[in-house]
Amino acid sequence: MSPRRNRPRGGEPPTDHAGEASDRYGGFQRTESWQGEEWAVRNVAGASAAGKRYRCPGCDQEIPSGVPHVVAWPEYGGVDDRRHWHKACWNAKDRRTSRVQRSRNAPKF
Repeated sequence: MSPRRNRPRGGEPPTDHAGEASDRYGGFQRTESWQGEEWAVRNVAGASAAGKRYRCPGCDQEIPSGVPHVVAWPEYGGVDDRRHWHKACWNAKDRRTSRVQRSRNAPKF
C-alpha cells in the first residue's frame, strides 16, 4: 500500500489569509483599491530583498537591501509598473501629498 498524500492534487492555490492567495514564491498577494484602480500588492520579506536597493515613491527615500517592504503595481500593469514601498508609506499613501518635494542636496534618482 502507498503512503497517504498530504498535499492536494491540482486545483486552486491554497489560501491562508482572507483575500490573500499564496504565490509560487511563498509570499502572499492581495488586491487593494487606490486612486480608482485595483492594485496588486505583495509583501516582500527581508531575506527575499537581498542584493538590490529601491527608492520608495511615498517618501522618496532609499529602501536598503535586506529590508522587508511592499511591492505594488496596477492590476493590469506590467513588470515596469512595479513600485517598491516601505510598509508604513504604503499604509499612509492616502494621507500623503501627491507631490514629494526633495531638498536641494537630495540625490535625483
